[in-house]
Amino acid sequence: METRVLTDGSVTLSPPVAGDIDVITEACQDPAIAAWTNVPSPYTRADSVRFVGDIVPAKWADGFPEWAIRTSLHERLCGMVGFLERGAEIPEIGYWIAPDARQHGLATAAVRLACDFAFAADGMGVSRIEWRAFVGNLPSAAVARRTGFQYEGIARHGTVQRGVPRDVWVAGLLPDDPRTPTGTWPI
Repeated sequence: METRVLTDGSVTLSPPVAGDIDVITEACQDPAIAAWTNVPSPYTRADSVRFVGDIVPAKWADGFPEWAIRTSLHERLCGMVGFLERGAEIPEIGYWIAPDARQHGLATAAVRLACDFAFAADGMGVSRIEWRAFVGNLPSAAVARRTGFQYEGIARHGTVQRGVPRDVWVAGLLPDDPRTPTGTWPI
């Protein structure tokens, strides 16, 4: 898959570049990112170099985009959003926002853009997107809820984080689902 840049006029999604390495490294020092994601912990500059130089291009080549989230006011990376392969052509969306960029609606806007791309015939052309987060990750659940994901339940030991089984909340989004909060969520 060729890389694509997406924008809604306020938020721009573009593949991370070498100039983002130090910003990603700094953001991934945040204890919340380490607690709620599977990024290496401790996170080093070498991890960021590998992510930008190897992991992101491989994900795009495999049809699973990964974007830097940027505001249109400045080009500095504010977070990341992308898709993981879940099998059966159902991608899982994942995202994080740097501590100084939270509470501005960036994750919600980025998730909407990414999901629209995933459903588009000239994008990924998928029929479902899955969201998973460790039970208790209220900020991620709030974003998923605001973007129309339907809460489906808890997958006990649904993933592993650094060798430890973790329960996860699971939600799904279909192309025709409203992109507004619906259904019952545990938040």
